[in-house]
Amino acid sequence: MNKQIANWIKSSQYDLTTAEHMLKTGRHIYVLFMCHLSVEKLLKGLYEAASKKIPPKTHNLIHLLNAVSVELPEEHLETLESLNDLSIVTRYPEDIEAMVKAFTRKKVEAYLQKTKELIKCLKKDKRLKI
Repeated sequence: MNKQIANWIKSSQYDLTTAEHMLKTGRHIYVLFMCHLSVEKLLKGLYEAASKKIPPKTHNLIHLLNAVSVELPEEHLETLESLNDLSIVTRYPEDIEAMVKAFTRKKVEAYLQKTKELIKCLKKDKRLKI
């Protein structure tokens, strides 16, 4: 496997582990941010594996998914779309206090679990050769 693709995969896992640590410390907004980043990096690794090109500098998960021509089951697509929508609000919250209240531990745990399932699904793509 190409060294850069392997690095995308390892970096994705590192970010997912960081999300788990953020959950333990109650930093719920960062759990969501790291979930998004983990999926983004895995999609960029898949992009590079599929196209043999450097991935575009975008945070848009839907754009990346379409660029690699992966069809996801509906439940994983919903997770990806939700994470994509949360990208801007977790990066630049307009009201941090309201956001902290809105994203309870229970809600964020569910996002983390769904992200793990999404990543597991994406890793099955033969182009990644995991």
